[in-house]
Amino acid sequence: MIASRLISLLIGYAFGNVTFGFLIGKIKHIDIRKKGSGNIGTTNTLRILGPAAGAFTLLFDCLKAVIAAYLAMAIMRAAGIPGEFLNAVKAWAAFGAVIGHIFPVLLHFKGGKGVATGLGFLIAVCPLSLFASLGSFILIVIITEYVSAGSIVAAVSLPTQAIIFRIIGVEPYKGRYGTEIMILTSLVGILALIRHHANINRLIHHCENKLSFKKKKEE
Repeated sequence: MIASRLISLLIGYAFGNVTFGFLIGKIKHIDIRKKGSGNIGTTNTLRILGPAAGAFTLLFDCLKAVIAAYLAMAIMRAAGIPGEFLNAVKAWAAFGAVIGHIFPVLLHFKGGKGVATGLGFLIAVCPLSLFASLGSFILIVIITEYVSAGSIVAAVSLPTQAIIFRIIGVEPYKGRYGTEIMILTSLVGILALIRHHANINRLIHHCENKLSFKKKKEE
């Protein structure tokens, strides 16, 4: 079973290394890492390359976790892995995609912040947490106009939800692998929160950039 987890993690990690903000920038002959915040995720792609590029990055950075999760599950099912363990396999693959996005070996381990790919993790693994996290993100962004603030609140909500779900007994996976899956879900939120440390500092000092759908002009 350890080998199955590792294989699933590596499948996810491989998918996570496909960073769409960076790829779209390269197609447009722009190194997104040298523009704006230097991040390869959705927000910086939107600011530098425009709404279409931002939307494409959000969609496919999200989908790579979903695809990795179900691909790993299909492979393990074909290998005769029992049904209950397939939920854990799916979680490890989606978690691998988040790790691959944040620490891509192809970009010298300097990747994104894991928000869009974390969204894909929730879609594939823990949709019960999806609605509260996405709802809190949208609400905070509307109120503050800070994408980072919404991302931080959504990230904090994941381990909080894991604890609440366990206390009230409504966690999505109640079998022998339920605790393992909820730990991975919490780690996705914790990693995203850690990756936003610079944003937290800028928010504290009131120098964080607000959301804008306008493409920045090249100097």
